[in-house]
Amino acid sequence: MIIRPERAADIDAIRVLTQTAFESAPHADGTEHVIIDRLRAAGALTLSLVAEVEGAVVGHVAFSPVSVSDGSRGWYGLGPIAVAPSRQGAGIGGRLVREGLDRLKALGATGCVLLGDPAYYSRFGFAPDPKLTLDGVPPEYFMRMAFSPVYGGGTVSYHPGFYG
Repeated sequence: MIIRPERAADIDAIRVLTQTAFESAPHADGTEHVIIDRLRAAGALTLSLVAEVEGAVVGHVAFSPVSVSDGSRGWYGLGPIAVAPSRQGAGIGGRLVREGLDRLKALGATGCVLLGDPAYYSRFGFAPDPKLTLDGVPPEYFMRMAFSPVYGGGTVSYHPGFYG
């Protein structure tokens, strides 16, 4: 398996993969593939990485900039992330997350936030933080990974591409 940036030829495969992966997800709203398209169209996909096995895209993760109400800069949101249902549980998602975080650090990012399952994302170092919140979300499901011991805080807003 290789992890690499998306190419133009991957866009349709990413769309189908994401739609398929989220079809039976309990908290999905069915627009995850559209979110990626909107972020791409707005030039807001800071990182769009695919996992490729034998020439096929079997996983994808997107990272896009987020805003923090105190004006803190350099924060990114992880997601959507998708792995082909037949390949879930094989570590592909974990590889995508780790590679993406490493690349964000190399870009000089302050940190990364996500909305997700604490039991899964805590293994990467994500944790809830009362300094960073997302309106309308239980705090245990909104987590951050700071790349610096000093950072601001406030209410986080995702790119408008998340909201249509």
